[in-house]
Amino acid sequence: MARPSVKDVARRAGVSLGTVSNVLNRPDSVRPATRERVAQAIAELGFVRNDTARQLRAGDSRTMAYLVLDAANPFFTDVARGIDHAARDAGLTVFLCDSGQQASREDDYLEALLSQRVRGVCITPVDADNPRLRTLVERGVPVVFVDRTPRGQDQDWCSVGVDDLLGGRLAAEHLLATGHTRLAFVGQSSDVTQSVDRLAGARAAVVEGGIGEDLLVLDTEGMQFEDGRDAARRFLELGPAERPTAVFCANDLLALGVLQTFTQHGVAVPDEVALVGYDDIEFAGAAAVPLTSVRQPCQEMGQAAAAALLEEAESASTGQPHEHRHVSFTPELVVRRSSERG
Repeated sequence: MARPSVKDVARRAGVSLGTVSNVLNRPDSVRPATRERVAQAIAELGFVRNDTARQLRAGDSRTMAYLVLDAANPFFTDVARGIDHAARDAGLTVFLCDSGQQASREDDYLEALLSQRVRGVCITPVDADNPRLRTLVERGVPVVFVDRTPRGQDQDWCSVGVDDLLGGRLAAEHLLATGHTRLAFVGQSSDVTQSVDRLAGARAAVVEGGIGEDLLVLDTEGMQFEDGRDAARRFLELGPAERPTAVFCANDLLALGVLQTFTQHGVAVPDEVALVGYDDIEFAGAAAVPLTSVRQPCQEMGQAAAAALLEEAESASTGQPHEHRHVSFTPELVVRRSSERG
């Protein structure tokens, strides 16, 4: 059966379309007896108002979106939770879209969100330089970058992130302080800005530590659990004398993959190899060997991103100038069993 319309409600209640509209939008302007007839007709027909169409006509969407890089990574779902909390406090609904790290899916979602006329888009992009993002802004849809930002374009966007150079430094300094002199890094060393920065921070700490050796870099294709397992297998192919005694991973999923492979091959963590991750997802502390990790304040990042987006959207609706904000949170090292000695 066709979905009942406003016309069907008006016909059933014996009133005009305008009266039904008033009952839905300005009920105080309609006599109680008439309101009751319209309400009864709505209940009998099972009519549901089309809020999306109404908002598009009014030019005031009550929806925003978070286009997430990988919904399978708990870090991003925690960020999404922060965005949702802030949006709900503002009376908005959040569309959660998952690009799955695929540029084509990201493009499809951006096109769909543009047609939906959402209030704005928070995004952790596959490609921070995707021209479709600039198209959204040119058409009046604010964009806020979360975690991944385009370099050298701060004047064009709001962004929220973490000081990953400091985060990498914290991880390496901790491992150096516990007596390790041969360190390995597991992660993407060229394609992902955050991973590159974490590696750079760790390298800076190693150089300043004066241990005379660079990190062994085990480059990964992705940032998933299986990529960590693959890196661990390559690590184990090294002879015992060649192996570093500590491993710093660019995120916790990689670290958990490394930990599982080490455990399966009888490599004791931390007695033989210390291990540090990044993000401090919920599973880090619950691992078989609780994982030391560099904590990012995920939900706070999401809340800050939503606040920046709503502020920019409000400025646009009122014609007021908007100054883009760039929020950088400070990471924190959380030490657990995986890197402790003694």
